[in-house]
Amino acid sequence: MSIRKRLTLILLSMMVLTCFLALVKGYQKSMSHGEQLLDSELKVVAGVLMQQPLSINAMAPKMQESAQLLYQIWQSGELLSGSDELNLDLSQYQAGFQTLNIAGQRMRVFVFATSLRTVIVAEPIAKRFELAEAVILSAMLPMLWAVPLLALFISFFVKYALAPLTRLSKQLALRQANDFTAINWQVTDEEIKPVISRLNDLFKRVETAYLRERFFASDAAHELRTPLSSLKINVHNLAAQQGDNQELQAMTQGINRLTNIVEQMLILGRTQPEQWQKQFKEQSLLAITQEVVSQLYEKLEAKNHTISLEGDDFTINGDEFTLVTLISNLLSNAIKYAPANGQIKITLKQMHRQRIWQIEDSGPGMTDDQKQRIFNRFYRVGGDQHPSGEQGAGLGMAIVQHIIAIYSAEINLTDSDLGGLKVQVVFAGAKCD
Repeated sequence: MSIRKRLTLILLSMMVLTCFLALVKGYQKSMSHGEQLLDSELKVVAGVLMQQPLSINAMAPKMQESAQLLYQIWQSGELLSGSDELNLDLSQYQAGFQTLNIAGQRMRVFVFATSLRTVIVAEPIAKRFELAEAVILSAMLPMLWAVPLLALFISFFVKYALAPLTRLSKQLALRQANDFTAINWQVTDEEIKPVISRLNDLFKRVETAYLRERFFASDAAHELRTPLSSLKINVHNLAAQQGDNQELQAMTQGINRLTNIVEQMLILGRTQPEQWQKQFKEQSLLAITQEVVSQLYEKLEAKNHTISLEGDDFTINGDEFTLVTLISNLLSNAIKYAPANGQIKITLKQMHRQRIWQIEDSGPGMTDDQKQRIFNRFYRVGGDQHPSGEQGAGLGMAIVQHIIAIYSAEINLTDSDLGGLKVQVVFAGAKCD
C-alpha cells in the first residue's frame, strides 16, 4: 500500500472515530438534558391538572387519550378523570418521579399529591429516546454528509504534500541501471533534502565500484592474453624439440584452461546491455543453433552423444555474437555433464508471444540448491571433483545470465525427462517466421 493511501485511511479513520465518539457523547448529553426538560414538562402538566375544577359529585368527562401523555386525577380516594391505560394503585407510590412498566411499556411517572387531590402524569420513555435521537441526528447529520467531502480534501492535500516523494520515485524508476549521475533537483522540503543528498552520495560510490569491477576483469584478462600466447608458443616449440611428454601435456592443459578463463572473463566484461542493444537486428535462432552445433560437433562425437534439434524457426531482435555465446555455453555444459553415449535434445517452440529455446540432457542433473547457485561467478557444480571430470572456470552460466539480461528474457532450470537438466530460455515478444 502506498504512503498516500495509508495516510488517507489513517486520517479518515481518525475522523470517523472522532465523529462516532462525538455522536455517543452528544447522545448522552441530549438524553440528560431531554430528561430534565421533559420532567419539568410533567410537573407543569401535573400543576395544570391539579387546578382543574372537578368534583366528586359532578365528574367531568374524560380528556382525549393521547399515546404521548397519560394522566389520572384522584380526590378522596376516587378517580375524577384519567386515561384508561393508566391503572395504578395509589397506595404503592409516593410523590415525585418514578419509572414504571405501564400498559406494556416503560413510563416516566410523576405523582403530585396535596391534602385534597393527587395527580398522576405518565409519559413513555420511548418519547425521550426519540427526542434525543432527533436532536443528535440534526446536529451530527451535516457532519456525516461532510465526511465524503473531507475524504476528497484529505486525499488531495496528502497527494500534494507527498508530491516531492512521488516525483523522486518516478525519476528513480525511469533511470537506467548504469545511470549514476547525481539528482540535480533543488527542493525546499526538509524531509526530502537529506534523502537526495544520501542518494547522490550512494550513486557516486556505486559508480566507482561499478567501473572498478567492470574494467578490472577485462583489463586483467586483456593483459594476460599476450603472455599466455607467448607461453603457449614456447611450450609448443619445446614439445617439438624434446618430444611430447607427460609434464608438457600437463603444462599445455593448464595453459589451455587459463586461456579459456581469460576468454570467458573478456566476454563477461563485454556483455553490458546498453552496449549490445544498439546493434540489434533480426536473427534466426534455428540457424544460430545449427551453427553452434556444427562448431561443437567434435566434442559431441568424442563422447558419442546423440543430439536432436526440433521445433519451429523464429527470429528475434538481437545480436549474433551474444546469441552464439549464450547457446554455446548452454550446449557446452550439456556436453560436459552428459555421460558418454548420452542424449541431448534441443527444442524451439512458440507459445503465444513467447519464443522458447530449450535444451535437455541425460546427465545427473542438479539439486535445488545447485540451481540457485549456478549463476554465481566461479561456481561449478561439484567443482573439479565432479564425476564428469570436466575442467572449467565457473563463468559460463554467469555469462549466460548477463546475456539473458540483455534480452530481458527469462531462464528456467528444471528436471528433464531425459534424467538430467532442462534449461528454458524464454524470449518475450519475438517475431516468428
